[in-house]
Amino acid sequence: MKILVIDDERAIRNTLKEILEYEGHTVSVAEDGKAGFEAAMAGNFDAIFCDIKMPEMDGEEVLKKLVEDGC
Repeated sequence: MKILVIDDERAIRNTLKEILEYEGHTVSVAEDGKAGFEAAMAGNFDAIFCDIKMPEMDGEEVLKKLVEDGC
């Protein structure tokens, strides 16, 4: 699977990335909601792990915008 991890905490991003890659998945990461939204629109991901509380654009806003834009 191709997975996107969106989280503003570096330790959580890196830990999830390591675990998912160990399980054989291809993982991309984004450090905030805005970067995550842009990555999601540019890539073709099978799954997205997204933190809820983040600065600038929170996880709910990311989800709402992705749905609105047909991702």
